[in-house]
Amino acid sequence: MKKIAVLYFLILALCTAAAAQRIAVLTPDGSETSRDLANDLATSLKEMKVIDSSIAESAFLSVSPATPFNLSTAEAKRIGIVIGCDAFVVTRAATQRRSAFDRPDYFETYAPVYVVSSRTGRLIFWKLQKAESVIASTSRKLFDASIPALAAEIRVAVQTSILKEMSEPASPAFDEPPDEKSPNAKGFRSPVPYRRLKPEYTTEASLYDVKATVDLMVYLDAAGNIVRTDVERWAGFGLDASVERNVRTMNWRPAERDGKPMAMKFLVRYNFKKAE
Repeated sequence: MKKIAVLYFLILALCTAAAAQRIAVLTPDGSETSRDLANDLATSLKEMKVIDSSIAESAFLSVSPATPFNLSTAEAKRIGIVIGCDAFVVTRAATQRRSAFDRPDYFETYAPVYVVSSRTGRLIFWKLQKAESVIASTSRKLFDASIPALAAEIRVAVQTSILKEMSEPASPAFDEPPDEKSPNAKGFRSPVPYRRLKPEYTTEASLYDVKATVDLMVYLDAAGNIVRTDVERWAGFGLDASVERNVRTMNWRPAERDGKPMAMKFLVRYNFKKAE
């Protein structure tokens, strides 16, 4: 009975916290289609506290990130603080004509949707929402009809992140590589992979001609085992997961100081763009 009671109160606390969460919906491109999406999302997220769009946009513009769809966690946390929200959505929407070999030309209304935690700056949900039809207006109507279901997914993602962030263990207290000019660089050898692999540039990223950078913080123990990875700059389109898979697939030689293996955390960066 005690376990059931504890579980009940945990669920109750989770639902209460989620309902009290403040969320903002941002459309950096400012297009009419994007703003319509933002308004529909705000309406469908009525169970949460949606910040007024003009206030949220003004706060977002004051930060003025160079790559709003490819933020570092530090930039994302700063945006969340300035807006005064617990999470925010960054999105853009458009309708375009597409061609295919095995079907007639069609229209696609699409929107990459990024949901970000203001507490950690992490990307807690990403989805490419889209609808297709041979008629542009029908594509748009189908897309609009899918927004309530998308909002439900966003609510679940935000609710889940509450528990995850509250219960997540602290990062290991590993040293970082010293500066080359630092006295600590003497006798130090950086961790390196025994074989270098290239992460996949995903099909979705290629289809939408995505240019992005992914930064991954890697925690490597003295035996050369990866004990944790944290995405420090996210991109969506499956690129974050591609980098993590790639890094974990490589075998690593641990860092050394004076010939002795040591635990180390270090940043791995990959730049993605479509090959011409």
